[in-house]
Amino acid sequence: MSIPSLTDYSMPTTESLPANKVNWSLEPAKAVLLIHDMQDYFLKFYPHDSRLIRQLIENIDTLKTFCRQHEIPVVYTAQPDNQSPRDRALLNDMWGAGVNDHAGLKKICAALTPDSHDTVLVKWRYSAFQRSILENMMKELGRDQLIICGIYGHIGCMITAVDAFMRDIKPFMVADAIADFSEQDHRMALNYVATRAGTVISTTAIVESGEKRSQLTLAQLKAQLLSAIDENEDDFDADENLVDYGLDSVQMMSMVNDWRKQGIEINFAELAKNPSLNAWWKLIGEKQAG
Repeated sequence: MSIPSLTDYSMPTTESLPANKVNWSLEPAKAVLLIHDMQDYFLKFYPHDSRLIRQLIENIDTLKTFCRQHEIPVVYTAQPDNQSPRDRALLNDMWGAGVNDHAGLKKICAALTPDSHDTVLVKWRYSAFQRSILENMMKELGRDQLIICGIYGHIGCMITAVDAFMRDIKPFMVADAIADFSEQDHRMALNYVATRAGTVISTTAIVESGEKRSQLTLAQLKAQLLSAIDENEDDFDADENLVDYGLDSVQMMSMVNDWRKQGIEINFAELAKNPSLNAWWKLIGEKQAG
């Protein structure tokens, strides 16, 4: 009735991942990282000093570092140790008392201790969305992509991915940042998500996605400026001084910060030297080409 003793197996390699049915691209500005059930209790079923768990923790730590660098919110799930029979309900029949009988093991593993600005959700069922604020939180943040890592792959991780899909949230299951009961269960979870509910991706692919900066286009720059100065496009002169249109230094610095996040290293002095759409576009083009 309880979780069985688990054995080590090899994490899937990038070359062995299943083909995804959809071609979604991870967008850091739309994503949230979910670190699923990485509590000492669930890790205790693996061998002491498990090679699989060492790699799991290392890859999740890499994902968390990536998320800090790209301002992606980090959310944890953790089962409580004081679940009433009503709260635990059918989980008692399937898995026994769980964390209730192991209060000393309820903490997230020390290597992945949540930071003060991370969110820790109480976990009640397989899906992280069940009886939690996760969906509303993502809506308030304007984010509709969920990066999923943790344990166990074919139970909570997979069901959360399916639940996300049914809520129009795109799940990205990180193949080498989840662990499972067995390699067979792990593969089953990856295959199901890749063909039915989301995208399967590697830790390396996620990190590399942040290095691929999207190019700012002239149309995007013009739209950004028109929005800032509240000017009609038909009345806008691309060679006119933007300050004369009402653009101020605060707005210019805000643009500098936004562009730097896209990998465009530009400063206020460069913009102020010749503040017009055409002059800025020439400068930005040179920066992007460089």
